[in-house]
Amino acid sequence: MFSKFFIEHPIFASVISIVIVIAGLVSVGLLPISQYPEITPPTVEVKASYPGANAAVVAETVAAPIEQEVIGVENMIYMSSVSAGDGSYTLTVTFEVGTDLDMASILVQNRVTLAEPKLPEEVKRQGVNTKKKSPNIILIASLSSPDDRYDELYMSNYATLRIRDTLSRIPGVGDVSIFPESDYSMRIWLDPSQLKSRSLTTTEVIAAIREQNVQVAAGQIGQPPVPAGQNFQYAVNVLGRLTDVEQFEDIIVKTGEGGRIARLKDVARIDLGGKTYDITSRLNGAASASIAVYQLPGSNALDVSSRVRTAMEEMSAYFPEGLEYTVPYDTTMFVDASIKQVYVTLVEAVLLVFLVLFLFLQDWRATLIPAVTIPVSLIGTLAVMLAMGFSINMLTLFGLVLAIGIVVDDAIVVVEATVTHMEQGLDSKAAAIKAMSEVSGPIVATTLVLLAVFVPAAFLPGITGELYRQFALTIAVATVFSSINALTLSPALAALVLRLPPENKHAFFRGFDKLFRKTENGYMGVVKGAVRRTALMLLLALGLVGFTGWQFVSLPTGFMPTEDQGYILVHVQLPDAASQERTNEVLDKIDAILKQTAGVADWVTFGGFNLIDGTAASNNAVVFATLAPWEDRAEPELQQEVILAKMQRQFSQIQESIVYAFLPPAISGLGVAGGFQIQIEDRGGIGLDELNAMVREIIQDGNAQTGLTGLNTTFRIDVPQLFAEVIVPRPRRSVFP
Repeated sequence: MFSKFFIEHPIFASVISIVIVIAGLVSVGLLPISQYPEITPPTVEVKASYPGANAAVVAETVAAPIEQEVIGVENMIYMSSVSAGDGSYTLTVTFEVGTDLDMASILVQNRVTLAEPKLPEEVKRQGVNTKKKSPNIILIASLSSPDDRYDELYMSNYATLRIRDTLSRIPGVGDVSIFPESDYSMRIWLDPSQLKSRSLTTTEVIAAIREQNVQVAAGQIGQPPVPAGQNFQYAVNVLGRLTDVEQFEDIIVKTGEGGRIARLKDVARIDLGGKTYDITSRLNGAASASIAVYQLPGSNALDVSSRVRTAMEEMSAYFPEGLEYTVPYDTTMFVDASIKQVYVTLVEAVLLVFLVLFLFLQDWRATLIPAVTIPVSLIGTLAVMLAMGFSINMLTLFGLVLAIGIVVDDAIVVVEATVTHMEQGLDSKAAAIKAMSEVSGPIVATTLVLLAVFVPAAFLPGITGELYRQFALTIAVATVFSSINALTLSPALAALVLRLPPENKHAFFRGFDKLFRKTENGYMGVVKGAVRRTALMLLLALGLVGFTGWQFVSLPTGFMPTEDQGYILVHVQLPDAASQERTNEVLDKIDAILKQTAGVADWVTFGGFNLIDGTAASNNAVVFATLAPWEDRAEPELQQEVILAKMQRQFSQIQESIVYAFLPPAISGLGVAGGFQIQIEDRGGIGLDELNAMVREIIQDGNAQTGLTGLNTTFRIDVPQLFAEVIVPRPRRSVFP
């Protein structure tokens, strides 16, 4: 008999369990921690820019060539692109869950390389960037100047030069974005009248700047081979790229007769400013520069957040006086709180099981056996989780909580069977051997039955299958370890520590047994009565089944429940073509509302940024409003739903813009907001006008339904624009003799 060997060699059984525990404990520090399993499809992002082009031109000259080459790349699910009015183009290629993101990035880059010769020269000069991108913003760190010593431009450049590289090197960080990304640039404002008086064109000025603003390798003096007697060798340094306004002002743009020259300062005004002013950043209403940190897929979210905070704290020691940082937005706070709560539930479940065992077994020796085998099964499961690429998340921890009730049963069966034979006169060792000869088969059988229930969930397709795979397999692995313990460690411990219970029990246990017998007798009476009324019981069972079915179809359905994640998003949309100045006026009103809203701790604002499309737009803005910690919002009026409703009521009073607050998606990375998203395609080629009409009709009909609210779209074809018709004079006809 298999178990007899371990009963006779208890040290060997203990060694097996110790090895299992050590493997599990080592795995704890290596397992990534996240809210949910990694179910977000990996994405690769392609970005390009066509300065001065509108959305239609970008779609025709940039999007079309790139997408014709990228379409059909291996393991691609779908791809979507945004051609914006600021000349930017963003293509997001989404791959199957589990695809190697590094290989996917290489494949997309190869396809983009094939399309580059077809792109406009200005686009190629700006560069086409391909990189793997996680949609998960793990946190936002904001730089601010409480005494207004530094402006937004300085703080943005400081973040770019001094902070971004350090954060990018942190393990688990996928990308670091600066808002606003306003690199210091030399801005040259040409005077058309001065250009005309000197017969200059814009192209000629640009050519002169490119020609004279270059980095030159001047070589060396005295470098071999040289004539004999050369005693020194010097490197020659010359002025390279220009760095200040005066140097740019002295650029010669034209030379004339008699040594006359025209410099850049004669035809233009030069100043040092930002590369772009399309996006602004605010922290609690004050100017700031924000650093958005994206998580690398598969990394430990809590560890990444901790490392980023530590790095920011270390770098803050070198900040110039008057510059401070805060972390107003951190999605891992909810993950940390959720994981801690599940840990508490796990400990409570273990303690409750031990208490119930001791209450019913009424012997500390009998209770000791399940108390030892349960941790062995749970801790050993962690080692298998690491080997299978799982993470410590809400579902795997929930699986461990449920597994406690499963793994304890096997140990109880061994203990009860051994005690039964001891009461018949056998010693503990013989009783354990006799008991295992009877229960080994049932233990293996019940384990196989449980595996037959949970293992098929590992083969469910799609995101739903990926979501529940780790949950089901965690329970299955814990069940297997429980079976191993029941056949090895439990009988060995039973043979060593079990003794017959004393004849005279403690008064508490005598009282409990008396109460339990009364309850048991009462239950038996109810069962006997039910057996005599079979027809009535069948009708009652059918009624319960019908009620269950009615509830099943009546209750609202959804992918994941809505939870209080500790922050709310606010989307701001002014009329099309509204200027940034008008957007800032609306943001001032939003700042005033949030400042007076109880339960709101901090908020970060990106003016001129469309969160849904991820593009710059002067009439859009987004606000990340972080709520106070959960323990400080115990009152009903400070709950997430109440705060959200209060915000929406106040935002509806802003007449200049559409402002609506919404909750983040249930699973970070699956969209930018809670709810759903629909892509409408023009497969028939009917044109943008008909497509726009169809989109408006769907939105109108959808908002008229009681189950839908807040339908909107960022698709715009009627944005006011100016058309400049350039009259090119025809060349004069030449007459040849």
